[in-house]
Amino acid sequence: MSRAGRLSLLGSPRRGRRRGFVPLSLVPCLSRTASAMAGEKGGMRTSVSIVPCFLCVELVIMAGTVLLAYYFEYTDTFPVHIQGFFCYDKAFSKPYPGPEDNSKAPPVLVYSLVTAIPTVTILAGELSCFFMKAEGAQEKTIVTADCCYFNPLLRRIVRFLGVYSFGLFTTTIFANAGQVVTGNQTPHFLSACRPNYTALGCHTGVRYITERRACTGNPFVVASARKSFPSKDAALSVYSAVYTVMYVTIVFRTKGTRLTKPTLCLTLLSLAVLVGVVRVAEYRNHWSDVLAGFLTGGAIAAFLVTCVINNFQQTRLLPRRPRPCARSPS
Repeated sequence: MSRAGRLSLLGSPRRGRRRGFVPLSLVPCLSRTASAMAGEKGGMRTSVSIVPCFLCVELVIMAGTVLLAYYFEYTDTFPVHIQGFFCYDKAFSKPYPGPEDNSKAPPVLVYSLVTAIPTVTILAGELSCFFMKAEGAQEKTIVTADCCYFNPLLRRIVRFLGVYSFGLFTTTIFANAGQVVTGNQTPHFLSACRPNYTALGCHTGVRYITERRACTGNPFVVASARKSFPSKDAALSVYSAVYTVMYVTIVFRTKGTRLTKPTLCLTLLSLAVLVGVVRVAEYRNHWSDVLAGFLTGGAIAAFLVTCVINNFQQTRLLPRRPRPCARSPS
């Protein structure tokens, strides 16, 4: 076939452009641009490091955090600082309120609520967003690895609850570390300590007692009375409340009503504040201890939500920049 015949079948470059044909040299460039646009809306992402990072890094960090919290809470690995006191100090002379289990807000109730309320709230929020197809809150990126497929709903639930659990144990560590390092006494310290004022020479006037064996009370109760700052129950309560309130405020979409979210959020915050009020009313902590616990828990929750999980927003894929394509000769 002659050259003129081949040109008539293929079409000249200029004639092809006038009729809407795309030169073959621009096809790869357009395909890369289309894939980048699809990545902005959500799509499939393959990651070969997500499983090793989860197993070798995140689980190890989580296990270490839980282990450290256990050593602070249930062992004598970190001894409490022995702080002195003045004879007949009114700040520490309140009556002994009894064991923690006799409190109006016992530790079992507090720990159960700070575990159950955020878990139920996050599960309900994620399931409702997934089935109602709520825009902005639903995860659109599908992550796959060489061995498995990660459902977007399951990935969000694991991410949010995993970060919450990490923060819960971190708050426990911060509170226990503060109590061990400072050794501040509770308002009922002298009632638990039961010092022998005559043997200590308190009858001669105001005296600062620093002897380690000054207390004659139950050693376990005395050691517990030396752990007042900051209040651990207040820290855990506010951490749970702030984390859950931020989740409800950002993720929940309530159409037709403006009072549902504020009512739920204020209820959660009120419960957290009520725990601190009970601690002060029962002479288990000072106001300064409760306020320090509030600041500790609230700061940890705000940091994790804003800096770690990006305000509960969906994971965004960064589109790859299309490489410049050479222009076809006209």
